[in-house]
Amino acid sequence: MDIPLSTIAVVGLGTMGTGIAEVLARSGREVIGIDTDETAARRAVASLEASTARAVERGRITEEERRDALARFRTFSELRAAADAELVIEVVPESYEIKQQVFRELDAIVSPATILATGTNALSVTRLAAESQRPERVLGLHFFNPAPAMKLVEVVSSVLTAPPAVEAVTELARLLGKEPVAIGDRPGFVADGLLFGYLNQAAAMYEANYATREDIDAAMKLGCGLPMGPLALLDLIGIDTARTVLEAMYSASHDRLHAPAPVLGQLASAGLTGRKAGRGFYTYAEPGSQTVVPDALTPAPRGAEAAGRPVRSVGVAGSGTMASGIAEVFAKAGYDVVLAARGQEKADLAKARIAKSLDRSVTKGRLSEEARDEALGRITAAASLDAFAEVNLAVEAVAEDLLVKQELFATLDKVCRPGAVLATTTSSLPVVAIARATGRPEDVVGMHFFNPAPAMKLVEVVRTVLTADEVHATVHEVCHTVRKHPVDCGDRAGFIVNALLFPYLNNAIKMVEEHYASLDDIDAAMKLGGGYPMGPFELLDVVGLDVSLAIEKVLHNEFRDPGLAPAPLLEHLVAAGCLGRKTGRGFREYARR
Repeated sequence: MDIPLSTIAVVGLGTMGTGIAEVLARSGREVIGIDTDETAARRAVASLEASTARAVERGRITEEERRDALARFRTFSELRAAADAELVIEVVPESYEIKQQVFRELDAIVSPATILATGTNALSVTRLAAESQRPERVLGLHFFNPAPAMKLVEVVSSVLTAPPAVEAVTELARLLGKEPVAIGDRPGFVADGLLFGYLNQAAAMYEANYATREDIDAAMKLGCGLPMGPLALLDLIGIDTARTVLEAMYSASHDRLHAPAPVLGQLASAGLTGRKAGRGFYTYAEPGSQTVVPDALTPAPRGAEAAGRPVRSVGVAGSGTMASGIAEVFAKAGYDVVLAARGQEKADLAKARIAKSLDRSVTKGRLSEEARDEALGRITAAASLDAFAEVNLAVEAVAEDLLVKQELFATLDKVCRPGAVLATTTSSLPVVAIARATGRPEDVVGMHFFNPAPAMKLVEVVRTVLTADEVHATVHEVCHTVRKHPVDCGDRAGFIVNALLFPYLNNAIKMVEEHYASLDDIDAAMKLGGGYPMGPFELLDVVGLDVSLAIEKVLHNEFRDPGLAPAPLLEHLVAAGCLGRKTGRGFREYARR
């Protein structure tokens, strides 16, 4: 059936409804904006006027195109204005009662051929369709905020939806310049189904006082390349909205990862719903502002903490990519570095790897030849840990094996001078268990760099119950000297980044196991709808499925949450030797090099 969808009604002119109306009007559609609140309608018109004016200033549209778009957008206060619409998109509050009332009224107003779309991201499309007189014409059309900028549109079918209706709105989405993803009906769909579990865990992490809001947000931005930290994103979405979505997801899944963190309910009940209220996890200059202002929870300026120990020379233990990357970071920052491996040949190869990395920086104009030569000259390749006798800081970057690390730290305890700080780069093992292998556990701290160390700005500083204040302060000072951003976290599995990242990756695998969506659709949804630099399956194949499974097991063993149990599909692929890019096959196949 050929449905042109040239006249479209948008019911609900809040932020999302206004954004959808703008997208439609600028694409040449006649847009009927409907809201019972005349103030909301006036705001929508003003918003469209302002956004199109900015588009003209930036050269994206002409003044004539702006006038035409504004002329195509008309606002009304009653639903009967939608009588001639070929498609109606409702974006009213996330309530079955409110949405069902809208659909019941529309049934008596619009043509039998009119498609009725719900913009919900939390409620059952099937349940809404069942209340309509024409359930075959009801579907979900989930845009992402801000609608003019975000490319993803989730097209949600219920078991009642007729294929021609799906085809019509899918084609519309493409004509609007969006990327439509066809999916079935379940709370959260793909993008929000994965995103809100992650946001909920971040809220719970904050509520447990495991890390500050600033450190949680910085960790996920710097460690995963995300455009916003999870707590800032919750403030943007609206804490009340997030809680509603999570409640709907939990009622369907009964997965504890979806049970809303109590802090979300407390903030929502207090009216602290995020940016729109002027306060949520953060405090803002005024309601609706994006400017964060200091409050009682804002960290004190640097310098208030204990003084650290002087560090002039650094020992790096290991010969792999991480060890050489860390050694490069310290050498470029002016430290004398001893790079120790098991044998002189391995140590020399690691230094040669650093030389190639520095050469690439020179070629790209990021480093002068003089700076390269100076950095390389500060690195001494050594055949054993005995060369660490005079270093002030020793950093290990060896295999992620507790016994191996304990043996190494027992050696460092004997070799390193009194007062030297001993740091482990572990990403999943208990730091205190490594510290107890020494006679000076107060000198041991976690210093988790991210790969590639020269490029990644984040360092998770892991303090055990035994770590001395001045050791903690020393690591912070060193991080700032090497131009890394330190975030503090306690000694528990996953620290911040992996504890939030890997349950999200695991849930993506479960979606595939359940045949809910394809690898490609899930990757596209998270990149286009969530702003992730890589989709979950792209990332899993890069990290390595064996590494990912090991981290999942550590998290599951530590927290004993059934929702954290590794997805069977991940275990099967690892057992089959399909480990990702490094083996040529993981969730996808790769060309052999």
